[in-house]
Amino acid sequence: MKKIIYVDMDNVLVDFPTGIAKLDETSLEKYKGAYDDTPGIFSLMEPVTDAIESVTFLSNHFDVYILSTAPWENSSAWSDKLLWIKKYLPQVMYKKLIISHNKHLNKGDYLIDDRLKNGADRFTGELIQFGQEKFKTWKIVIDYLVEKENLK
Repeated sequence: MKKIIYVDMDNVLVDFPTGIAKLDETSLEKYKGAYDDTPGIFSLMEPVTDAIESVTFLSNHFDVYILSTAPWENSSAWSDKLLWIKKYLPQVMYKKLIISHNKHLNKGDYLIDDRLKNGADRFTGELIQFGQEKFKTWKIVIDYLVEKENLK
């Protein structure tokens, strides 16, 4: 049985600042300080460097799911995240999206997330905190998992 890995979207798979950079002046002003509430912003984001290739690699060795939180006040975020996956990972992550504000309720071996919020700090498997000192890039994450799990 394959081990389970959950991967967060925001700032792990998707580069949030690339979406902000594409907003018009009106939206930038209206949603200043709460850009994640901007309708459609999640559809504007580009992938984080090496994210697509890394998730594809992991899916060959693990049972991988996307485990993300969507802003409660931005209903388009829920569908935008699905559309993003259909655009960038259509076969690899087909029907493997979980939207939850309680990530700790999901059981698995690893959670790759950039923050400790929404239950990530209470996840019962190993939390790989992406973008932090130990796991700054996808290459470092992949190297760590290859060595730890003895992958080829």
